[in-house]
Amino acid sequence: MVLRSLGHRAPLLWVVVPYAAGIVLGRALHGVPALPCLAGAIVALVAGLFWAAARPRLWALGLTLALLLVGAAAYTLQRARLPDWTALPPREAHLGLQVNHTFAPRWENQVSGLATVIRTDPHLRDLIGQRIYFSLRLDPDTNRPTHSMEIATIGVLTLLPETPPAQTFEGYLAAAGMNFTLTRGGVLAEIRAPTLFRRFCDATLWRFTAILGAGTAEKQPGLTAVLRAMLLGQKHELDESQDTLFLRSGTMHLFAISGLQIGAIAGCIEALLLLLRLPRWPRIGAGLLLVWLYVQITGGAPSAVRAFTMVALFQAMWLARRPGNPLAALAAAALVVLAVDSMQLFSVSFQLSYGVVAALLFYGLPLGEFWQARFPAFPHLPRATWRWWHHLIAAGWRGGLGATGIAIAAGLVSWVTGVAYFGLFTAASPLANLILVPLATAVILAGMGSLLAGLVGFAAASSLCNHAALLVLWLMETGIRAMVALPHTAVPAGFHPEGLGPAAYAALLVLLAWGYHRRWRGIAASWWLPPAFVIAVLIFGVNFG
Repeated sequence: MVLRSLGHRAPLLWVVVPYAAGIVLGRALHGVPALPCLAGAIVALVAGLFWAAARPRLWALGLTLALLLVGAAAYTLQRARLPDWTALPPREAHLGLQVNHTFAPRWENQVSGLATVIRTDPHLRDLIGQRIYFSLRLDPDTNRPTHSMEIATIGVLTLLPETPPAQTFEGYLAAAGMNFTLTRGGVLAEIRAPTLFRRFCDATLWRFTAILGAGTAEKQPGLTAVLRAMLLGQKHELDESQDTLFLRSGTMHLFAISGLQIGAIAGCIEALLLLLRLPRWPRIGAGLLLVWLYVQITGGAPSAVRAFTMVALFQAMWLARRPGNPLAALAAAALVVLAVDSMQLFSVSFQLSYGVVAALLFYGLPLGEFWQARFPAFPHLPRATWRWWHHLIAAGWRGGLGATGIAIAAGLVSWVTGVAYFGLFTAASPLANLILVPLATAVILAGMGSLLAGLVGFAAASSLCNHAALLVLWLMETGIRAMVALPHTAVPAGFHPEGLGPAAYAALLVLLAWGYHRRWRGIAASWWLPPAFVIAVLIFGVNFG
């Protein structure tokens, strides 16, 4: 039985995997000297090339060792820890910051976000270039800092632990490459205003927010907040009950600008440009430019940037008429992202987005295709005799089997990662996502229709699209509430020991890749192995309740 979803080549996986392993090794060793690692990588690569003709396996070994060393050096350079600060206590500091990201404010006179140090007092020069988290007081007559603004600040500078617990806010900051926090102070002055492009993005985001509330914001503020969260990534508009609801159902990923949103929006833009009958090169260039603008307007979240990178690489393969495939695009996107910022490997967002897509490609799609071939609709009725309703039923049957395979693959990942990263076992999340993802796609397309109509001044059409989106969201939210009300749909759980969770997740991905490599044939690569592995991990490695 030949399955079309198997056998795709992705040579860059031989680069991504050892490079990522080197980054993990660098963190495990609390950083290694970068220059000796890079020198060792050059030696290993030259030695592999020298022996390539006589012993090809040594070439592969030399390349793997070189990439391991490069990954370890990349961690040291990206994390940029300052050894001299390890034993120093918190201290007051005057710093000039360039704002990279701001969080939704809890209070009007408070601002928090991520920034890069660009100016310091002479005795703190080694802090220049460091990325830090700040949470400071904001005077009423001071402009609220936004992306790319430069500000003068004063506060208490504190060194973060190198490897804090992953589920804490400090763990999030460390995974993002932060070494310091600046708190218990205030913003003194604005040094430089945001760039013209950032002002354009902020103004456009404000306009998008108004368009997505046209005709609905006053009547249905709760559902309008969900629509804005799904289209614009404004999760701060969700209230506490909505946060809890989506977290307990395992559907919070629908409200992060990621592959689902970027894929649906890229497809919508491509369809609109096709209607304009643009040639191939201008059409793809204009489409990527518009998607990139959308990513920047919505804040440039790492998950959105990763999804855009994958879409751009896939389009580039198609333009170059290369034999592109989703697995190759995924490997290329991961390599680009990690080469730019190796610290993203430790973010939960990176691990979930790439892990889920890899699980779908390695296991979900082949499993659905296997079932379609093994259990065809009307197997004893010649296809030439089918009526229209036979074709309709067969299409629904194939779609249902394919969707079930995808749901199982996503469920295997979500059961492990939900416990490891969120402390929840959501048993019904595969079924919920199987139903909700198509509905969420419909909401995104309706939201895009609203934005397009609003931008051209067609307010009535924008309001109609908003009402259509809110109707689907009401159905989604009602279904989620009914599901969460069932007993044991979301159970508090945790791995013991804590490090078992990431290890089990990595082992699951290796098992899925192995089965894909073996084309899911034989006892050592059977379809039942991944579910059996996850069940065993949940039984023997997780404490429930």
